[in-house]
Parts: sequence; structure tokens; C-alpha cells
Amino acid sequence: MPRTIRPREDGPGARTPSPPGYFAEQALLGALLSEPHRLPDVTGIEPDAFTTPVHAAVFAAIQAVPTPTPAKAPDHAAAVAALRARPAPGPGEHAEHIAWLGKVLTAARERARGLTAAHLHALISACPTPRHASAYARIIAAEHARRRLHKAAQRLTHTARDTSLPHPVPSTLAEADALAAVVDGIAAAFPPHSGSLPRTPTPPQQPPPDGEEAAQEERLLLATATARPAETEQMRWLTEEDFALPLHAGLWQCLTTLVRRHAPVDPVTVLWQAQQRGVLTSTTDPQEVLGFLARPDVSAPYLGERILTRSVLATAHHVGRRIEAFTDDPANTPYQLVVGSRRALAELTAIRSRWQQATSPATGPPPRTTRAARRTGPAPTTAVPVGRLTR
Repeated sequence: MPRTIRPREDGPGARTPSPPGYFAEQALLGALLSEPHRLPDVTGIEPDAFTTPVHAAVFAAIQAVPTPTPAKAPDHAAAVAALRARPAPGPGEHAEHIAWLGKVLTAARERARGLTAAHLHALISACPTPRHASAYARIIAAEHARRRLHKAAQRLTHTARDTSLPHPVPSTLAEADALAAVVDGIAAAFPPHSGSLPRTPTPPQQPPPDGEEAAQEERLLLATATARPAETEQMRWLTEEDFALPLHAGLWQCLTTLVRRHAPVDPVTVLWQAQQRGVLTSTTDPQEVLGFLARPDVSAPYLGERILTRSVLATAHHVGRRIEAFTDDPANTPYQLVVGSRRALAELTAIRSRWQQATSPATGPPPRTTRAARRTGPAPTTAVPVGRLTR
């Protein structure tokens, strides 16, 4: 029965159960300490892939100190046969191995001062089968990929809710690009295999932190668009999915439908269209709807951009939380993490395209173009529907 150990950095009295990846780290280090010639079999990991400073220090030392025996030949089968036919090590070879362990200990102490020879011997005893070193390394690489993805998703969620940023959307989208790069790296390291999407439940959607402000801006936009419906033709980049409140989302859909039909648009016709579409519920006061639809304010494109910006940030926040939930589920394989993360990021890609349409100037030299015309952008394309994120 292999012996398991707990590192000193965990502190006395620690009761948190160790994950399986921790025991894989012990097993790999024990395999390499007992049979250092297996180091060439260990690929795809570096010291930062280990979860404790002691483990990282020991692995870095093993990499740095030349092994006492030559590396195995490229022909794996021939090397295994040679090892089996090899006689038991003599006193000289044993002494050479002991000397090598001493060098590893000295090198590891530069990064982990509390490391002792007893710790190295405990790692050796914790390895059940040294010839499985490559399998242990694969486990470590998978857990390291999970942690990297989790940290990248956390950075995305934090940036999306950081109110101190002068340009929150570009900063958030930059973090989304960094997250996508991590996903691509994991996909390259772990080839695809047959399997399903992660079955991890999707975390509930969180309301926007500035819900009252969002509701007021949405009402102002609806009132302005009702008074000047022609402006909505320039705003096909804004959809009902971008609204924080379901009632406002339904009213926007009703209003844009009337505009595209070239039907009369005023508070009464919008209210009637809302009734026909089932937007009004038993708790909706029609008089209240007529009231805020009759109070136009600033330009509709300006308000639409603010609503879309809030929707982009809400989408990014929810995407980050979804990917965090994937990484928190230990049953998900690296390939499932890749598939689930790419599916989540696709939502952000869709709304990102609409945000670029809304904020990018139209091509061509328009010397006397109005602000509204400059926001027209390219014609809308068919995009993946974005789920409700802020209701």
C-alpha cells in the first residue's frame, strides 16, 4: 500500500480532503525520485503545474539536476526489455543514486527551505508504480488546465463588474480573448474524444448591479423611440435580449415590429401591439405604460448604446460564471471543459458583433454625417441567439 503524505505548507490540523490530483503529484515525484531515467516520459507539465510549493520545488530540482543514468532509448519496447534484463543495481550504482538525491534535495531547498530528506523518501514510498509516471503527469496536466481555465474565467467575471474601468467593454472583451486563448491551449494539449457537453447546472443569472438606472434608461429609450420611430431603423444592433426587464424587452419588440411594418407608432398603438403579443400581464398597469411611453428624452441611439453596453457586460459576467461552474465540477474532463467553454463564449461573440456594429463608424467619408448616421454600421447578420442574462 503506497504511503500518502501531507506537505508542511498545508499547516497543522488541516482537515480538507486532498483531491485525486494531489496524490498524482506525489506519485509522479516518487516515481522520478526512485527511477529518474523516466523523466523523458514526463511531458506537458512544468513546476507551475503542481499545487504546492514543495512539489513544485522538487520537480524543478529533478529537471535541473542531471540524472545518474542515461535516458531511455526512443524504442520504448526495447528499453523496457533492457530494463527487465538488467541485474539488480550494485553498491556503486546505489551510492550514485543516493548522491543524486542529495543534489536534488539541495536544489529543491533553494525554493522550499523546509524540505527534508525524509520528505523525499516519503514521496518515493507514496508512488505505487513508477512505470506509470507518464499517466501521473497526464493527470497533473489535466488538473492544471482546470485551474488555469478557472482563473481566466474569474478574471472575466471580475472585469465585467469592475465599475472603476474607464472603458469597461474593451477591457472585458480583452479578458474574453485571453480566456479563449486558454481554451485553445487546452484543446491543443488534450485531443478530442467522444463525449457529451458538461452536465454541470448553469448558475442562475444575476441581476445587474445598477438595476434602477437600467430600468430608467430603458424607459427613456422606449419613449424616445415611440416619439421618433425612424431612429430605430438605425438600431438593428439592439434586440429585446439586451433589456433588463421583460416588459421593456417586449415593448421594444412591439415597437420595432410596427416600425418595420410601416404602421403608425404612438403610445396607444404600441400598447395595443403589446396586448396582442401577450407582453402585458395581470400585474401590468396599461396607464403606467402609456405614461412612460409619452415622455421622450435624449437620442435613441445614445440610449441604445448604453443598454447594449450593459448587456455586453452582463453577458460576459454570466459566461465567466458558467465556465467557473464547469471547472468547479471535477467530473468534467478537459475535453468537456473545452466544449462547454466554447459554447458559452459563442454567446459573447454574438453580442460582441452587435456592439461593434453599434460603436464602429460607417465606412466612407461622410463630411456632414450626423451622429446617428455614424452609428449605423453594417447590415445585420444572422447571429446565434443570446439567452436572457439580466432579467
